[in-house]
Amino acid sequence: KTKGKFMKIEKIDAIQLSTDDAKKYITTIINENYAQNPTIIKYLGGGSFGSAFYVQISNAEMVIKFLRAKDMLEKEVFDLTLIGENSSVKFPKVLFSRAADDIIPLDCYAMELVQGKSAFVNPKGWFLSKKKRIKFADEVTTALHNIHNKTNDKFGDTLNPEFASWIDFYKPFAKAIYEKAEEMFKYGILPSKVIFAMRVAWEKFDMIFAENVTSACLIHGDLNLANIMVDENFNITSFIDPLNSMYADTEYDLFQFDNIGGKRFYLRKTYMDKYGASANCNVKCAFYGLWNEVFCYIKSGTLINTIMNPLVKNMYKQLKNL
Repeated sequence: KTKGKFMKIEKIDAIQLSTDDAKKYITTIINENYAQNPTIIKYLGGGSFGSAFYVQISNAEMVIKFLRAKDMLEKEVFDLTLIGENSSVKFPKVLFSRAADDIIPLDCYAMELVQGKSAFVNPKGWFLSKKKRIKFADEVTTALHNIHNKTNDKFGDTLNPEFASWIDFYKPFAKAIYEKAEEMFKYGILPSKVIFAMRVAWEKFDMIFAENVTSACLIHGDLNLANIMVDENFNITSFIDPLNSMYADTEYDLFQFDNIGGKRFYLRKTYMDKYGASANCNVKCAFYGLWNEVFCYIKSGTLINTIMNPLVKNMYKQLKNL
């Protein structure tokens, strides 16, 4: 079995959190840590399992993130600290963490406020010249490569890397996702187009991953435009939100570069041109991308066709080129 709580192949029931409740909890948290009340609380956003809030107190600003699923706190705090220590681009520092209890039913942690906003929502980026987009890609990929330079003797979860090879870790994980997908298809909750693409790709798994991965490198796990913070002139200010970070194949970090506009900035192409890639990098990234999206669907119960459909199409395209 694939080890590590964060890699469980199962649906996660998220704890409900209203904005009003969050504000009450934040007031309690600030009183516990600073003996004062917050002056401003503002919802920043969130995903399936996390909600982030801007908090201002008399002498500081911070972000408090509530984790709406269990067993995430230790890993999120550990990974944010580990990657921040090995990155040439700033990551927000963790200020403190708090485990759920009878007073506040969700795990949470506070981190320093970083400047800028997501590159994905900064409209200036979409109108940059090609030269400036290439410059941006060069800076992003240089920083990511610096993270990848942190290596380990073993592959696997950052909290407990224990596998001798990448395939020893990844193949059982991929198989578990595939088997769960087949089960979901059987019960009519996974579209046929997805499972058909997965079946064809799974049959060629050994061919796709024939080349040995020689180094267990630290990866961010979710570096795309949404998690790259920029200032108003589109200069990088920080990276945020590592997800499922591990010591892994560096190319497991590259499929995210193709998502939500990353192709316009030549992110994956730039990384491959600068640092090289395996012969099957394109088809591997197609496989990683499709399997990751199915994994997210299994965990969240939300299928986003605008993301899934291009991944299915690309899987077939890359298999033809194999």
